[in-house]
Amino acid sequence: MGFPLIGETLSFFVTSNSIDMHPFVNERLKRYGPLFKTNIAGRPVAVSSDPEFNYFVLQLKGKLIELYYVDSFSQTVHNDNLRNLGGYFQRYLRRSILRHFGHEPLKRKLLSEFEDVINHELHKWTNLPEVDVKRQTVPMLFDLTSQILMSHKPEKNLGEDLNNMLQSIMTFPLYIPGTAFYKCIQKKRKAIKLTTWVLEERMKGYSYDNSAEGCNKKGDFLDEIVGDIGKEAFLTKEFVPFLLFGLLLATVETISPTTTLATMYLLDNPSALQQLTEEHEEILKNREGANSGLVWEEYKSMTFTRYVINETLRLENLLPGMLRKVIADIHVDGYTIPKGWILLVMPTALHLNPNIYEDPLTFNPSRWKNIGSNGMAKNFIPYGGGDRPCAGAEFSKVLMAVFLHVWVTKFRFTKIEGGT
Repeated sequence: MGFPLIGETLSFFVTSNSIDMHPFVNERLKRYGPLFKTNIAGRPVAVSSDPEFNYFVLQLKGKLIELYYVDSFSQTVHNDNLRNLGGYFQRYLRRSILRHFGHEPLKRKLLSEFEDVINHELHKWTNLPEVDVKRQTVPMLFDLTSQILMSHKPEKNLGEDLNNMLQSIMTFPLYIPGTAFYKCIQKKRKAIKLTTWVLEERMKGYSYDNSAEGCNKKGDFLDEIVGDIGKEAFLTKEFVPFLLFGLLLATVETISPTTTLATMYLLDNPSALQQLTEEHEEILKNREGANSGLVWEEYKSMTFTRYVINETLRLENLLPGMLRKVIADIHVDGYTIPKGWILLVMPTALHLNPNIYEDPLTFNPSRWKNIGSNGMAKNFIPYGGGDRPCAGAEFSKVLMAVFLHVWVTKFRFTKIEGGT
């Protein structure tokens, strides 16, 4: 359990740029096995890379475990501490997100909007001497998400402020000038100023009567939230700006690095890039109208594209793991994980396990041809597990698929030293 009070915190927050597992986890897996205990930031934590145990416990969310946020994330996203928001809020938020980012809006309108925006952005890239894919995709994703959330296109610099912000959040929460966390909080304040202004403008003249003439409604996510202020106790004028910021951050800082990694892996693997290109050229060839855009049936036919996205997600090592709070004693293998402890589920330990994935550090999209749904349920959890994975999972996969489609059918990237 490490040193008194701080436990093994210093080792946990060591930065790792390796594709392999975080050294903190790797060392302890070898020493203790797939389920071990530690102490991080003064809190007892059980760390699990056991697929059977993870599958079991994630199925019982709300009974054995609930969502948990590290202090740095709570302080960054909401000053009143996100951990005080219970399961009802999480269910409410999930339903609201799916109504605007889920299957139906994706199929009805977002797919074609994605294609238009990405095509426009990549065309602008052609005028640049070189492109940092991670940095360039951040403002694009920020604009897209802002439009869906609150029908607002913010200034360019605000989107760029979110670049690498998630990595700053996952540092030790020292609010001292010069630290990554301090800079993160400063950027947050700038974003909160925007979302507060948007909320105030939306609430001016807002009518709860849909038939009212001139009512200030856009039909977006924010409309739904504003309509429920006063009905739901957790939705206050103070909290909503933080909620909007949190959703913007979660979208931008997860999809952008994944898209960048997919680009890098494909440029390093010409045969995989060729297979991907052929799949998308076949889609164009089978279209009735040469100038028509992507439709849902074409997206669903992108088999190898799904393999590429899955393989990128498997290799991605964006976060140290999924944090959950234990709300009832969990008994496993003769041990007890006590109520009140934190459970850290390690997707990377599963995704890079050589007993599950042959040659696990190699980018090989074709491996997914032979992986069935049962194997994926237990051994592939980039969006969480259980019956309620991340509400934005399909949104992110569709967006990445459209990015890949536009890239390989209309543009060519050449990798240069130090990046793409």
